[in-house]
Amino acid sequence: MYSVSIRKTRMHPGKHAAALAALEHVKIDTILGVGTGSTVNIFIDALAAAGTRVKGAVASSEATAAKLQEHGIEVLDLNMTGQLELYIDGADESNNNLQLIKGGGAALTREKIIASASREFICIVDQSKQVDVLGEFPLPIEVIPMARSYVAREIVKLNADPEFREAARTDNGNIILDCYGFSITDPVELEAAINAIPGVVTNGLFAMRPADKLIVGYDDGHIEIIDKPS
Repeated sequence: MYSVSIRKTRMHPGKHAAALAALEHVKIDTILGVGTGSTVNIFIDALAAAGTRVKGAVASSEATAAKLQEHGIEVLDLNMTGQLELYIDGADESNNNLQLIKGGGAALTREKIIASASREFICIVDQSKQVDVLGEFPLPIEVIPMARSYVAREIVKLNADPEFREAARTDNGNIILDCYGFSITDPVELEAAINAIPGVVTNGLFAMRPADKLIVGYDDGHIEIIDKPS
C-alpha cells in the first residue's frame, strides 16, 4: 500500500480517492499511458509524491505532458514505445459496461489512441460520473475545421443538437462539436456511425474500446473497483 502525502481539496474527495487507488496498479519500471483532466492531474501529483519509479509516460495532451515534466517524469513518444501495459485516464460518464463518454478536455483523439494501444485501461472517476444510459453529458466530436457545418447537419439527422465549442482547439489543430440530446442505448453502433461521417476525426464514445477496470471514488473516501463484464 502506498503512503502518499498530498494536499486534498474538500471539494473533490471522490476524485482523490480514485486517483490514489490507481497507484496500486502501477508497476515499477513500466511505461505508463496517462490521460487528461482534473482526476488525472491528482493522480500525477500522487504518482510523483509516492516516488513511484516509472521509465516514462505517454501523454494524451500537451497539458498532461507539461505536468508530467514538471514532476521530472520523462514524456515518451508512442511511436517509440510500442504497446503499453497500462493506461490511466478519467471520464465524463461511464455506464455499467464501462463504456465511456470522454472529451470534456478536448483530448479525446489522443486518449482513444493511447487506450487502444494499451493492454489495460483503468478509468478513475468520482461517483457522479456513473450513469445507466450515456448521453446526459454532451458527446464531444473532434472535427476538421472545414467540415464543421457539414458534420453538424449530419449530427442533427442523428437526433442530437450539435454546438460549436468556440474557445476550444485540440492539440491536433481541430475543433470540437458538443452534441446534446443523445440517449445512447447502443454506444458501439453510435460510435461507428459518427466516425463514418467525413470530416470527423473521432468522437468521445469509448465503446469499441471501453475501460477494463473502473475505480470509483466516493465522497466519504471509500472506493469501488468494477471490472468490465466478460
